[in-house]
Amino acid sequence: MHILIIEDDPAIATNLYDFLEARGHSVDAAADGITGLHLAVTQKFDGILLDLGLPAMDGITLCRKLRQEADLDTPVLMLTARDTLEDKLKGFDHGADDYMIKPFALKEVEARLVAMHKRHGGKVTSRMLETGDLSFDPKSLSVLFAGTPVKLPPKCIRLLALMMSEPGRVFSRRELESEVWGDTQGTSDTLRSHMHELRRSLSRAGGYDPIETIHGLGYRLISRARD
Repeated sequence: MHILIIEDDPAIATNLYDFLEARGHSVDAAADGITGLHLAVTQKFDGILLDLGLPAMDGITLCRKLRQEADLDTPVLMLTARDTLEDKLKGFDHGADDYMIKPFALKEVEARLVAMHKRHGGKVTSRMLETGDLSFDPKSLSVLFAGTPVKLPPKCIRLLALMMSEPGRVFSRRELESEVWGDTQGTSDTLRSHMHELRRSLSRAGGYDPIETIHGLGYRLISRARD
């Protein structure tokens, strides 16, 4: 894989670079946000390791620019010392695909990059999905809820598409984690954070939450708001 490391800590960047290169990957690195953004939009990468606390441009702003301005869907794995749920939600809200807390194991970083790469561009379905007020176009990856466009991070789109493929069916937490993250799912916070962001975005667009929590089992998609 061709991987871009955007990290201002020389020790962390060097460890990542040396490890990934030794594993056979092609690696580029940037020590600030502006250089990292330039590399990300002028070269093709299979994955980006992105620190949040960067000079010149922070990681959240960089990720937002990649998604909204450059319209790039390159998988982004955020690396940060910030471990609150609010920080994670903010990262996912601006387009991050996964999140790891420092310190981290280098082998796990590689495993998550490989998993993201395998799933990047993979479609749950090739046909238009419609259920209730929701519609999903797999070709453009666009989501409409009650006629309103919904902007979602890639992993949230995949979660929604999975549930839309079988509306009414209960998807277990383990099943959703396995389908979207494979064997690299780190903690229960990852699914919970993405599901929170998905439900919040849909509720804002359509006026209600079409995802129902089945306590002790998982989640299912409903066709309309329950009274």
